Amino acid sequence: MDWQADWGLRFRMFLTMFMLFALYIVFAGVIAAYMGSFLVFAVLFAGMSLVQYYYSDTLTLKSMGARTISADEYPQLHASVERLSQQADLPKPKVAVVDSDVPNAFATGRNQKNAAVCVTTGLLTTLDREELDGVIAHELAHVKNRDMMVMTIASFLSTIAFMIVRWGAFFGGGHGRGRQGGGGGIVVAILVSLVVWIISYLLIRALSRYREYAADRGAASITGNPSALASALMKISGRMDQVPKNDMREEAEMNAFFIIPIKSGVVGQLFSTHPPTEKRIEQLRQLEREIASP
Repeated sequence: MDWQADWGLRFRMFLTMFMLFALYIVFAGVIAAYMGSFLVFAVLFAGMSLVQYYYSDTLTLKSMGARTISADEYPQLHASVERLSQQADLPKPKVAVVDSDVPNAFATGRNQKNAAVCVTTGLLTTLDREELDGVIAHELAHVKNRDMMVMTIASFLSTIAFMIVRWGAFFGGGHGRGRQGGGGGIVVAILVSLVVWIISYLLIRALSRYREYAADRGAASITGNPSALASALMKISGRMDQVPKNDMREEAEMNAFFIIPIKSGVVGQLFSTHPPTEKRIEQLRQLEREIASP
């Protein structure tokens, strides 16, 4: 099913990405001017990041304790992923399961041909078939929108900026003395990196929230049943509040992967990678009203 494009959402995503691009151009100029020797490190880091990105599906699944499963083990899950992949016009991704009571799901992979969709055992026992289809479709929408690639690219220079701030003492000790003002130049580079990291941190999380909205719309388009995903979000959100604090909370830094984030304190709530569940449900209800209207 197709709905009228949400141009407001598209504009917000475009504006956020444009602001990130402009910020990174300024950041790259400052680093080149004040920390020329750091460029070698940046190139090496870029190489390592490319390797990590290339194997992102395998690395992410391992870090989450996920296990790739066969169709013989979970026939209904495989059948749902295959059917929904066809409806989304996507190659069928790898299917994986995490043995956890926490109801959640995520997608990973560098492109549409090298992707994986993972669900927890808690999700399988919490949702009915239509709700599970909605969640799987949401993750397939992330794959179709190439969100893993977009967020990896968006986060790259932000990570560089954070590393400069974190290792400022190392660079200030003489390893990073540039051509413009020696140690003073290093201080400037560190301060600029701090500003870049703070601003990019906020922009990347805003971009992540917008892409969650887009994935919800994509899931509704794939299934033609927005209310099923809305029901799934309500169930998952309710169960998450009952989960023991030590169960998967150590994976809170992986929140960008999950369909609903694992709460990690006040800071995690203020700078969430996901929009409020209530607003996501309201958007889905609006799509349902569009279906019902003549």
